[in-house]
Amino acid sequence: MIDNTFYEIAALILIASAVGLVGLLLRQPLVVAFIAVGILAGPDVLGIAHSTEYIALLSEISIAVLLFLVGLKLDVSLIRTLGPVALATGLGQVTFTAVFGFLICVALGIDWMTAIYIGVALTFSSTIIIVKLLSDKREIESLHGKIALGFLIVQDIVVVFAMVTLSALGVGAAEEAGVGDVLQVLVSGLVVLAAVAVFMRWAAAPLMRLIAESPELMVIFAVGWAAGLAAIGDWLGFGKELGGLLAGVSLASTQYRDAIGSRLSSLRDFLLLFFFIALGISLDLGTLGDQIGPAIVLSLFVLIGNPLIVLVIMGYMGYRKRTSFLAGLTVAQISEFSLIFMAMGVTIGHVTDAAMGLVTLVGLVTIALSTYMITYSHHLYGLLEPWLHPFERPVAFREDAGVAPEESRGRYDVILFGLGRYGRAIGERLTEHGYSVFGIDFDPQALKDWQMAGFDGCFGDATDPEFPSHLPLQRVRAVISAVPRTSGPLTEADPRLALIHGLRSQGFAGPIAVAMHTPTDAEILKAQGADIMLTPFADAADYAVTTLENALTGKAALG
Repeated sequence: MIDNTFYEIAALILIASAVGLVGLLLRQPLVVAFIAVGILAGPDVLGIAHSTEYIALLSEISIAVLLFLVGLKLDVSLIRTLGPVALATGLGQVTFTAVFGFLICVALGIDWMTAIYIGVALTFSSTIIIVKLLSDKREIESLHGKIALGFLIVQDIVVVFAMVTLSALGVGAAEEAGVGDVLQVLVSGLVVLAAVAVFMRWAAAPLMRLIAESPELMVIFAVGWAAGLAAIGDWLGFGKELGGLLAGVSLASTQYRDAIGSRLSSLRDFLLLFFFIALGISLDLGTLGDQIGPAIVLSLFVLIGNPLIVLVIMGYMGYRKRTSFLAGLTVAQISEFSLIFMAMGVTIGHVTDAAMGLVTLVGLVTIALSTYMITYSHHLYGLLEPWLHPFERPVAFREDAGVAPEESRGRYDVILFGLGRYGRAIGERLTEHGYSVFGIDFDPQALKDWQMAGFDGCFGDATDPEFPSHLPLQRVRAVISAVPRTSGPLTEADPRLALIHGLRSQGFAGPIAVAMHTPTDAEILKAQGADIMLTPFADAADYAVTTLENALTGKAALG
């Protein structure tokens, strides 16, 4: 049995490598390729995956590690800042999808009990898939990424209540244990939250300071801590996902969170492979044929209706249509929890296997298509932007709050995009030389740090072609882009090229300086209108060599 399991896992990894390579050559998201591996290995095709319990175990560990890494990036102050929009959008989307999903199911001739189950199942979006895609696109730190993460957490809380309630119904109505079970989970959750708060306040920093002396032990502890709190969460009834998330939050206030995150990223990617394979294996293709018509209708509802309600809510709350659109795309699919929820309904006897097959097909369609929608979100926004004006207020006050008032516009010498280490250093040194600098970043925390240091700035995304029209360009002498060109299978927009095009289309005739790393970049950027090429690594190396040469020359002269 052990040998067979080893052979199966080895075969799955090799098949995943081959299918992933084909997907990479075809420029397709790896998420879809890995789900396809699960379908190929499942009982309806090749039938080589028999050790599903081991695959499921690796899948559960991957969920704990992924949510742990998400929790590491969770800033309490950011949660307070984005709390209103996360709560309004999360609850609004859940309510909208549940109500209209139920009505659509009834219109399709589905009985009311099954319609309730399907309506609720359609409200859950996959935190795992969304976080993976946004991380691969380097957008998890963007404003729309953090808002999406906020309302996904709200969704997860709703998932917990739905599943706890369903579990209580499964115990038996005669025992009237439903309310008691819900209260028990609530009390358990509050106790765990209190324990995590105590750990964060008094134990996290000294413990991590001790563990960090051994990088290997730090990795082992991080995985153990994530899996341990996930197990406690599952045992107490509020889920492995929230348990893993709390494990990350408990270490987010320590100075070691970035080191932990970087060391676990490769392990996360490897383990997530088994989550997607498990998802593909669980799809029963034999029950899907009769459900194609209803599945198409419900899939279109999820793919269009969910982003639409997010657009409406965020637009009303004062966000720009671009931010609302990009955040809305993240809820254009249903979750693995939807399948679990329906399976619980089948076990209790409330719904049939046919309903389970319908939701499974909707899940397959929406997960696959929404992966492409999120991957190519910037292109999709460019196509639909002319029709999105009704979803934005005349003044998007949530994002315009940081922009300089009209009376102070035009007093900036330089506009600086990208407030990371390199960009911020440029801005600080320009200020020291007497230039006024206006900073822009799509990471709310980077912008907050910049403003706390006494500089002016605002939220902004260099890939937004409309954003330069909101800038105080009147007497600006130069624009600098310190935004890196990230590379990877899911990156589809070069922010530097988009920024150059946006500035020139607004009539900006001054010099544009752009950070670049390769000679090929220089040729492309110059052809598109960039005037000054900044080479961070080469410039730093030149300065280091000059410093070393001076030191060596001085030492040789003394000798």
